[in-house]
Amino acid sequence: APVTVSVSDFSVSQEDPGLTRAVQSVAAYDGIKAITLAFYKSDGTTQQECKTQLRADATTYDTFGNFSLSLPFGTYTMVVLAYGHEQAVTFNSLTDVSFAENKTRETFAYTEEVSVTSTDAIDLTPTLSRIVSRISVQSTDGRSADAKTIRLTLSKGGQHFNPLTGYAVSNAGFTVSVNTQTNEGSPTSTLVNFFLSEDTVTMDVTIETLDASQNILFSKTVTDVPFMRNRATILRGAMYSAPFTSSFSVETDY
Repeated sequence: APVTVSVSDFSVSQEDPGLTRAVQSVAAYDGIKAITLAFYKSDGTTQQECKTQLRADATTYDTFGNFSLSLPFGTYTMVVLAYGHEQAVTFNSLTDVSFAENKTRETFAYTEEVSVTSTDAIDLTPTLSRIVSRISVQSTDGRSADAKTIRLTLSKGGQHFNPLTGYAVSNAGFTVSVNTQTNEGSPTSTLVNFFLSEDTVTMDVTIETLDASQNILFSKTVTDVPFMRNRATILRGAMYSAPFTSSFSVETDY
């Protein structure tokens, strides 16, 4: 049967103080760089179809967000992913998806069971929801000349995700390093997206600054930091001019 999937809208939770919910078209939200559509057979292991559209590559689509394909009779699990990466995600399995180089991007997902029982056309219009959590580490002082990298270690969460649940595949935590491009003397802001093991999680976060030789200049562990899926948690504090006893504040309102 011919199947048309039109990813025209998805839900967005704004990170403004009002946290109002809005539905935007894929074309209107430039944070989405690619969309992947996959169909898995009812055995849960056989991938029947997998297509990716890259916003920057017009040869991958006629209309960004609209897919057309044919499916044999049967029952399938449809997975639709939209994300802020210009490379296609990798389906390690139906329940394990990862990004290139484990660099998690803003991610939206939708899943649905689809039954093809006749040759009648099937039109699907999924609305995707954001499934990542985000940490924002903001310095209250200016970057020192020797600080080149900011390294964050989170004690929970992960960078692979299960699209059926929107949760992390592993809750063992991870470490990510970000090379800062901020001018010397200016405050830095580091954003990292990742996946939680449940909707609300409390964990420890270690913040380090490193020089060009990867020597640690500053290290601080902030304990019991709250995170929520589809929300950003902000940590603010001195990272460059203060001693190791620097006090970080945690904004706990989502």
